[in-house]
Amino acid sequence: MAGSQQTFNKKDKEKKRLKKRLDKQQKFAERKSNSPGGGLDNMIAYVDQNGNITDTPPDPADRKKIDAGSIEIGVPKREVVEVSPIRNGRVEYFNHSKGFGFIKENDTQEKFFVHVHALTEEISEGDKVTFEIERGFKGMSAVRVNKA
Repeated sequence: MAGSQQTFNKKDKEKKRLKKRLDKQQKFAERKSNSPGGGLDNMIAYVDQNGNITDTPPDPADRKKIDAGSIEIGVPKREVVEVSPIRNGRVEYFNHSKGFGFIKENDTQEKFFVHVHALTEEISEGDKVTFEIERGFKGMSAVRVNKA
């Protein structure tokens, strides 16, 4: 006759699991019975005119009328400043065989790429030029380049 397949250790572990489950159910029932409850009405919070959270609803008579058109969202508008698109500079480097070079602007000392297709007349290194800039594939490029 075969005995029970459960050992003492297995029976002990099963008892502990059952006790733990019962304790958890009792704690849940205790919390549920002690909570004030009341549903959604007890959970609603209101914000007063000063931004403080309260449990009383605001008085509709105290409501202020605000013109939505006067509210500015984002960055305030800047004044339009007329900037001449034509810039002055000097040819720093120009390779006629490859057809490109660089122009250094007089005001900012910034260098701009220039391609032979952007020239209106032939230029060489050291020439003073006027030009405009446009965004190219790899950054800003000088276009409509003329000798000054």
